Amino acid sequence: MASVEESLEIIRRGAEEILVEDELVKKLKRGKPLRIKAGFDPTAPDLHLGHTVLINKLRQLQDLGHEVLFLIGDFTGMIGDPTGKSQTRPTLTPEDVQRNATTYKEQVFKILDAQKTRVVFNSEWMSKLGAAGMIQLAARNTVARMLERDDFSKRYKSGQAIAIHEFLYPLIQGWDSVELKADVELGGTDQKFNLLMGRQLQEQEGQEPQVVLTMPILEGLDGVQKMSKSLNNYIGVADAPDDMFGKIMSVSDDLMWRYFELLSFRSMSEIEDFREQVAGGANPRDIKFLLGEEIVGRFHSTEAATRARENFIARFQKGAVPDDMPEVELAAIDGGVPIGSALKEAGLVSSTSEAFRMIKQGAVKLDGEKVADRDVVLPVGATNICQVGKRKFARISVV
Repeated sequence: MASVEESLEIIRRGAEEILVEDELVKKLKRGKPLRIKAGFDPTAPDLHLGHTVLINKLRQLQDLGHEVLFLIGDFTGMIGDPTGKSQTRPTLTPEDVQRNATTYKEQVFKILDAQKTRVVFNSEWMSKLGAAGMIQLAARNTVARMLERDDFSKRYKSGQAIAIHEFLYPLIQGWDSVELKADVELGGTDQKFNLLMGRQLQEQEGQEPQVVLTMPILEGLDGVQKMSKSLNNYIGVADAPDDMFGKIMSVSDDLMWRYFELLSFRSMSEIEDFREQVAGGANPRDIKFLLGEEIVGRFHSTEAATRARENFIARFQKGAVPDDMPEVELAAIDGGVPIGSALKEAGLVSSTSEAFRMIKQGAVKLDGEKVADRDVVLPVGATNICQVGKRKFARISVV
């Protein structure tokens, strides 16, 4: 196993907070593999790169010789994680949970070493707890303590409903740590309350409390809001190689470094060398190529990554447009279609406000010419090639 100093350097990389680092050092000094827990509720079948920030850290800990407990919350998934939600979340059926869990495993083992990962389901112990056990678990905390959690507090103050079962979620997540005797638990910064609940319950049970390691929430392609499918600013783990590579290349040069730190397995010294190269005049695009190839190679293959890079250069670096772009026919209103509405109806943006934002950023082109005016109207009878960013195209006809 690596030395304590080497381990800490790797564990700290990209981490938001370690609670409590002195306790982690104490655990590492024993020289024994630690039990590293991370829980995932299979509430959706597909993962995006934002999810993999935490999974990447698990892989690093595996490589350091520790045991990863990949917890699939099939029991808590039927409650619905209330974290960060402004309203009660709909529950899933057992069939939904099992189907999504299967897809999760297929995707995460493109990062984790399956031979060094123990997959566990919390229904194994929670289903045996029974009504009496659940009541006893609920008695370990107070409503006042639960309302200290930011999302619950906001909903309570605004008069929005909080279902009783939502208070059980952090207790069950904490109890999972008791059952697994976790030494360390990983989670996003938005999970801090739940992770600390695990420490509290472990102490009540006479166990050494787990160390909490929180990882940051990755920004999406817009560089502002968190990566999310609902915001359409995500890179899906299951995206096709060309799409995945193209999305990575659309990331801003500044955000690229954040992606390198949280998504790449290259050493920080190598990444710092890339920074120096760019500062010295190297083209950031060439460095971004390396990131794109690494990510595509991880989820597809080295060959697919090379082809994706070549396809990107052929289509975009040489000014070519794709032959297979969607063709959209729009009905004119008062002699034409405003550019914002056209981009939205063609599926190039999710809303007219996003269209205006992209125009302001200089990311919209009409027949190869940059659009600077949000009041541009596509006239009746016209057929134009519209482009948003580096990879979204549509041939729009106005009738």
